[in-house]
Amino acid sequence: MKEVIRKIRTDLRLSMNGAVSSSMRDKGIDYRMNFGVGIPRIYQISEKYKQDKELAETLWNDDVRELKILATLLYPINQFNKELAMSWIVEINDQELREQLCKNLLQNLIYANELVEESIKNSIDYIRSTGYWLFARLCITKADTLEKINSDELLHNAISDLDSQSMLLRQATLNALKYYGRISDENGISVLQKVSHLEGSKNHVEKEILSILKFEFGVDS
Repeated sequence: MKEVIRKIRTDLRLSMNGAVSSSMRDKGIDYRMNFGVGIPRIYQISEKYKQDKELAETLWNDDVRELKILATLLYPINQFNKELAMSWIVEINDQELREQLCKNLLQNLIYANELVEESIKNSIDYIRSTGYWLFARLCITKADTLEKINSDELLHNAISDLDSQSMLLRQATLNALKYYGRISDENGISVLQKVSHLEGSKNHVEKEILSILKFEFGVDS
């Protein structure tokens, strides 16, 4: 495995983009090491290696941006248990990694619905954010696990989080509402009904959210 990791690191060094790495660091994306490699190139690199549980865990445990993303691509889905999934969710430290973990791994798990429901009930904002992003991914792919989620409860929690002080959490909840509503006209109407209490709000954030959802589902403001 050491040889495989050495080859991966060589691939990353050859694809390194210092300007992108510096820009990410300036924006607060903080890793021990960041090669600034683009996501498409990371995907290409992952295709050179077989999925392997031990390799993926080793990559994840190293505080290197690209290695963590590769871990989400190289972990065998049938060996990724729920306990480990929740521990990875807790460890996520930036939005890019959150999106990659949800897209590359979590959305494909047979217990993805359980991860959503447990995450959105957590008291920590960034863990709830991951739950909403995962829910959005399940809506996009129309995954079978989506049917196992109590949508009324999720929408209730999401709408409660729309007034969060965390912009990241607000964006995650807004995306969850948008992608749920896109599944069907009925879902879109349901979302608008549940946010109708924002009508006439003097809070500019709430007014903007309502306008976005009305535009999303074809309703004139």
